[in-house]
Amino acid sequence: MRLREELPDFPGITEWVNGQVTKADLVGSPVLVHFWSVSCYMCKESMPSVNEWRDKYAANGLKVIGIHMPRSEQDMDMETIKQTIVEHNLTHPIAIDNEMKTVDAFQNEYVPAFYLFDENLQLRHFQAGEKGLNLVKKRLFRILGIEEES
Repeated sequence: MRLREELPDFPGITEWVNGQVTKADLVGSPVLVHFWSVSCYMCKESMPSVNEWRDKYAANGLKVIGIHMPRSEQDMDMETIKQTIVEHNLTHPIAIDNEMKTVDAFQNEYVPAFYLFDENLQLRHFQAGEKGLNLVKKRLFRILGIEEES
């Protein structure tokens, strides 16, 4: 995806956990879409930050959507995915994308990957890999219109 492209819908989702979301539900809110996989160590390392942002900036309108993207056949085991969701306190909506249709809609190739959309659902920032969390956070503050924390 390119900057300023509109948030795609979530086609071909195998199953939703913690509630289903549509693109229409997100209009008017800044949105962080987080791609992850059960077999990805870096993904699990980034989850506390994603959860912190979800909770801390909900009052600022931030919506967080997780997309589970399998990297292998073993990553498609629903029980393992659901267990990981519980273990890592992922209480936001999680789309399990075993057919990779939403992955394709986002043109995503990476986990972890972070797509940050403004309230008009236009892509404002993309970052892949755990090291990019600080860059995501800087852009998040800008989109939310809040001062950076020191």
